Amino acid sequence: MEKIWKEMYQAAKNVQNDRKISDYVEAGCVAAAILSSSGRIYTGVCIDTCSTLGICAERNAIFNMITNGEQEIKKVLAIMPNGKSGPPCGACRELMVQLMPDNYQGIEVMMDLEAEEIITLGELTPKWWV
Repeated sequence: MEKIWKEMYQAAKNVQNDRKISDYVEAGCVAAAILSSSGRIYTGVCIDTCSTLGICAERNAIFNMITNGEQEIKKVLAIMPNGKSGPPCGACRELMVQLMPDNYQGIEVMMDLEAEEIITLGELTPKWWV
């Protein structure tokens, strides 16, 4: 396995901090790391609210990347509450497709770090509407 996946896992693990912020907001049960085309790793955590105002960790990491002037994703890794990696949800996939409509298919997604299972977003999300 490429060393970068372990670096991404550690970066996400460093920000994963499941906590209750208020009676209405919890954060950090899921953490994500995005590797941009420049080779920089961006992280984010999920923010869950009692309404629809929350955000997934992957989109939070993508917004962090965009805030820092980049827009091309190479790799995505998410850490679930149990410490294992898993795929992004449909909303996160949708954002990646819309962000990179001509080449989203090549984004690598870590499905299972322990099993070293990596697939592309194109395999996970074939024939998207764009």
